[in-house]
Amino acid sequence: MAPSQDLHDRPYVILNAAMTIDGKIATKTGDSKISSRKDLVRVHRLRASVDAIMVGINTVLIDDPSLKVKYCKGKSPIRVIVDSKARTPIESRVLLDKDVPTIIAVTSKTPRDRVDRLREAGAKVIVCGDGDKVDLIILLKVLKEMGVKKVLVEGGGNINWGMISQGLFDELQVTIGSFVVGGRDGITLVEGDGMEKMAEGVRMKLSKVKQKEDEVVLMYKASR
Repeated sequence: MAPSQDLHDRPYVILNAAMTIDGKIATKTGDSKISSRKDLVRVHRLRASVDAIMVGINTVLIDDPSLKVKYCKGKSPIRVIVDSKARTPIESRVLLDKDVPTIIAVTSKTPRDRVDRLREAGAKVIVCGDGDKVDLIILLKVLKEMGVKKVLVEGGGNINWGMISQGLFDELQVTIGSFVVGGRDGITLVEGDGMEKMAEGVRMKLSKVKQKEDEVVLMYKASR
């Protein structure tokens, strides 16, 4: 069982992802187009209901997403990029689009010139820890102090691992598309180091199941 961080110290965290029947959230080339139009509407309604949306740097580098609300009415949340090496491209949509604030989380080891470049591009850069990777506990605490009450995490697999393995989440919503892609190099729902034994797995409670034609949405609550 992963340790859980008290909600007094962090926002409410929802993990959301779409995966294939065989558990891939993207192919080996990074193609992650799994959700149907109906599921995209669900996801964007979810975006409109939170204060911040968080992704890892690989999602930005591969997909160049805007991370805005598009398929429904609603206000786009603050964008948070977990980017320990400050690799977010200056020409990426999260930086070119000034309508919504973008926060980039780095560490004290991140090259200063890269940090300065991101700040010059309009991003708010926050230092979260002194290690090689962004300390997610510190990041969530800072977001809470900024007034963020609810965060939607949209991957990828490494951030999902960080959140789940440290007990930093409250809900997991997973859409299962009706196809298989296979491949040992495809990206799975949760990456990271993984557990050595099944008994070490993080338990969750299935709270709701929704079927939309050939898609299924599974909604889990974190076990406390």
